[in-house]
Amino acid sequence: MDSEKSEWWSDVLNRLQSKYGSLYRRDNVILSGTHTHSGPAGYFQYTVFVIASEGFSNQTFQHMVTGILKSIDIAHTNMKPGKIFINKGNVDGVQINRSPYSYLQNPQSERARYSSNTDKEMVVLKMVDLNGDDLGLISWFAIHPVSMNNSNHLVNSDNVGYASYLLEQEKNKGYLPGQGPFVAAFASSNLGDVSPNILGPHCVNTGESCDNPNNTCPIGGPSMCIAKGPGQDMFDSTQIIGRTMYQRAKELYASASQEVTGPLASAHQWVNMTDVIVWLNSTHAAKTCKPALGYSFAAGTIDGVGSLNFTQGKTEGDPFWDTIRDQILGKPSEEMKECHKPKPILLHTGELSKPHPWHPDIVDVQIITLGSLAITAIPGELTTMSGRRLREAVQAEFASHGMQNMTVVISGLCNVYTHYIATYEEYQAQRYEAASTIYGPHTLSAYIQLFRNLAKAIATDTVVDLSRGPEPPFFKQLILPLIPNIVDRAPIGRTFGDVLQPAKPEYRVGEVAEVIFVGANPKNSVQNETHQTFLTVERYEATSTSWQIVCNDASWETRFYWHKGLLGLSNATVEWHIPDTAQPGIYRIKYFGHNRKQDILKPPVILSFEGTSSAFEVVTT
Repeated sequence: MDSEKSEWWSDVLNRLQSKYGSLYRRDNVILSGTHTHSGPAGYFQYTVFVIASEGFSNQTFQHMVTGILKSIDIAHTNMKPGKIFINKGNVDGVQINRSPYSYLQNPQSERARYSSNTDKEMVVLKMVDLNGDDLGLISWFAIHPVSMNNSNHLVNSDNVGYASYLLEQEKNKGYLPGQGPFVAAFASSNLGDVSPNILGPHCVNTGESCDNPNNTCPIGGPSMCIAKGPGQDMFDSTQIIGRTMYQRAKELYASASQEVTGPLASAHQWVNMTDVIVWLNSTHAAKTCKPALGYSFAAGTIDGVGSLNFTQGKTEGDPFWDTIRDQILGKPSEEMKECHKPKPILLHTGELSKPHPWHPDIVDVQIITLGSLAITAIPGELTTMSGRRLREAVQAEFASHGMQNMTVVISGLCNVYTHYIATYEEYQAQRYEAASTIYGPHTLSAYIQLFRNLAKAIATDTVVDLSRGPEPPFFKQLILPLIPNIVDRAPIGRTFGDVLQPAKPEYRVGEVAEVIFVGANPKNSVQNETHQTFLTVERYEATSTSWQIVCNDASWETRFYWHKGLLGLSNATVEWHIPDTAQPGIYRIKYFGHNRKQDILKPPVILSFEGTSSAFEVVTT
């Protein structure tokens, strides 16, 4: 289940307004999720996502908002005159369509216009200052960041994050990850049906292919059908896919010569997506629906199967699950069932409002244009063909009002999250993406109509006449986290940060240095910013007789595991997967944490601590 954005967008905008006045507004700020499936959860206010993340976490929410604002502040402070160049090129060997049978529902005449069932084109914006010195890049490419599968418990930014990491490490020589002036952003596009697990779906128990319409295995059913990436394991796959994207972006960046010039414009509207009248032609109209999730939503995908053995492609309900749903949540209305056909409704989220609405009704639609570039901010995940239709329609709308040859980029997962957007034809097959197209079969047509309207307003200079639309709600008293905060404890005779399992005296490059410390809940560190990292790897510099940090917790070769014990006891394990590039020398590993302490009749306090391993030597083989 993918959960990305929330009404923290409005929180960000409110804080921007109080700091910068009317400089940054709802029409010219886009928040787009990179869409990693390995991030912290609990920051989205609609009930479906609050349940999925076991409660709303206000500290995660506040941290997200603060982090976004901090990045905008840094960008604002470092703003300087410069130039933007655009380049485009294909990236091969990193994607497959994970719902090819849905794609085949689209008209043959339409499919014949394209050489592939995924969009292989990467669009790169290169930004330099007036001296031509590098500032950064934004790259848009359609790929799901699910190289790390759902057995992973480590927070990470997946394949797009690894691509960003490699490019920033290369351009910001001598800086730790997340630091340095050059920014490489790898943004999401129409990735709805696109998987990076390019070996395709196979039955994990027998090894045979399960590339069939329902992605099910003869023994074990759909839960055995999982797609694998090209690597030995998910870490390896993430690096292979990420490295390919990094190399292509780097090439496109280096050879970019077409300058983006011309005026800047932006348009934004809030829309009630449950009630859009869609004109199919000059005489026939249809309507969007109140949100609902179909049966195949619970099946998941070949990138992450559901736990209840639901099957993709279900166009009929199941009396067993229908009865359970009816008992707990009530029955979906006949009107809703009719509106969503042929989707069998599993969760009638649009008719559930306790304790708060389960899904958004009000969504954002937004376009920013930069000369001949139009960035469409889509509040969900468009499938490949949905993206092609939307780009084409927006481009044609601009052209019909005199703005010829616009490059239309789809920026996915923007501002609010509304699951997937499949084409009308794909919707009929009711695989995962279609079952997750929450506003019904005409969702895509509604978005195309809305984005054409924004394009027309920009092209005819009538943005001021656009209605703002109904403002989204902001909920108070969300469901609190179901996991309580408890006091941390160290074993008798030990203190936080003590080493429980020391490093070995010597390691070769390619080996893993591992140290286990007396730990405390890492959540405590969110509230207290004494340290910007959970760990460091440090090398001894004899000349300055000091320890120099070579890695932090954002470095790809380090891993931080927290193991929870009973009654507030826990361990923290730090691993350093020593790369071939490591210089020989003397090293140590440090762990930074915060423990929660509470004395009787006093409020809890958060205390910082650190632990340091013994020194060890790294030698080359």
